[in-house]
Amino acid sequence: MARTLLAVLGVGKGTWGHVARLISEETWEQVLLISNEWGKENFAPSKEADWIIINNRSGFELIKDEIKKNLPDNEIVVTLISGSGKEHMAILAALKEKKVDFKIVILTGEGTKYY
Repeated sequence: MARTLLAVLGVGKGTWGHVARLISEETWEQVLLISNEWGKENFAPSKEADWIIINNRSGFELIKDEIKKNLPDNEIVVTLISGSGKEHMAILAALKEKKVDFKIVILTGEGTKYY
């Protein structure tokens, strides 16, 4: 089954390396990145990526709805290593409203782990 990596790129660049490694080290049918215009201009993924551009200062419902309308129908794997709690909550709410099953992925000292 095709897998989509869904990741937030927050304004702090410190966690971008983690997202970049997930993109390059795993096989993804699609990479879907959530960020603002600044993140899109300054992050260079190693593979082709689709973007959901949000305004972090928008209301929760607007962010959630923007994410929800862009969610693909295949298997979704989420990383919440970057971004804010508001963005993370919007992702979880969008996935729940659309009734999408998902996995969580993180890189550890022992390798990539899925939950």
